[in-house]
Amino acid sequence: MIFVRNVHFIYRRLQINTIGRHCKFSTTLQEERDPGPVFINKEVQKLLKTLTRPDLKKIYRQRKDGTPIRAPQYKFMTDEELQEAIRKAREKVDEKLQMPPVVQKRKPITEILSKDPEIQGNDTAKYVFTDITYGISNVDRLIVVRDPEGVLRHANWDERFRMNQTYFPIQGREMNAPRMFQDEYLKDLLEREEYEFVLDRACLQYDPDDPEFHRVTSAVYETVNEKSQFTKLRSTRHYGPLVFYLAWNKNIDNLLLENITNGLIEDAALLIKLYNKVNPSSKAADITHDGDDLKFIQQFIELESPIRGKLQAAIHAYKELEQARKKVDQGIKEAHGLE
Repeated sequence: MIFVRNVHFIYRRLQINTIGRHCKFSTTLQEERDPGPVFINKEVQKLLKTLTRPDLKKIYRQRKDGTPIRAPQYKFMTDEELQEAIRKAREKVDEKLQMPPVVQKRKPITEILSKDPEIQGNDTAKYVFTDITYGISNVDRLIVVRDPEGVLRHANWDERFRMNQTYFPIQGREMNAPRMFQDEYLKDLLEREEYEFVLDRACLQYDPDDPEFHRVTSAVYETVNEKSQFTKLRSTRHYGPLVFYLAWNKNIDNLLLENITNGLIEDAALLIKLYNKVNPSSKAADITHDGDDLKFIQQFIELESPIRGKLQAAIHAYKELEQARKKVDQGIKEAHGLE
């Protein structure tokens, strides 16, 4: 293969536009809804960040990312210095919980620039022409391929990935996808509940519009939902995309049940708000929230949930538990003469 530093002259001679317009995530009407605009909606983002429920102990714990474990440092601090250290730690939370973007799967690149049969058979190898000018994003970089049969075309996604990784390598990204993403190894990792590790590695190896990224992340989300192991991802940067995935696919029932069972009634109400925002044509989209979370949840269950019985039983159990707690609190207050 031959690599050329600057190939814009090819386009001047052929009078063809650059590849930028062919590599955008979506420029034409698609049969499927595009989740991108919905995901970046300010209200949706606010709901997802709130539902993540940042836990500093979990956010700053030791992670399986290959970073060497450092010996702990101990410092004597005044109360003011301690509060300042905590404040700085909280400032970094948003950075550490930055959610991977959710976008539509990209479409194959199939555009042919020219066919020149007179040079067919001139060589047995393809020629790849790559613009390696600095300052151009990998998405917009001009890469074209001349096939042995004389066809000049835009490079496909795999060829683009290899050329971009050759000239502008991303640290930690491998030229060939790690075996851990193959079905048999991925299944083993999911059985071992290594959800966050798999998702972190997928974000490093693939672009968010890559069909492989969608395959891997969907497998993780489906497993977490099936096993109701939402706490494994809560307070991580992947919890928001997980919740969005479930809402987008109208499959929030297990998460809703987990919220109610664990007494996270506010989270359950926020989850329903997210569902209605993502699915404006749903039956429950017109439900108004008057401040009564339980009433709001019950209305949604009646209209949308396929596991209505389980959710209603969970709400009944929650109400009984709350009544028992109130009686205990009342008894303690009376025993101390506070009532």
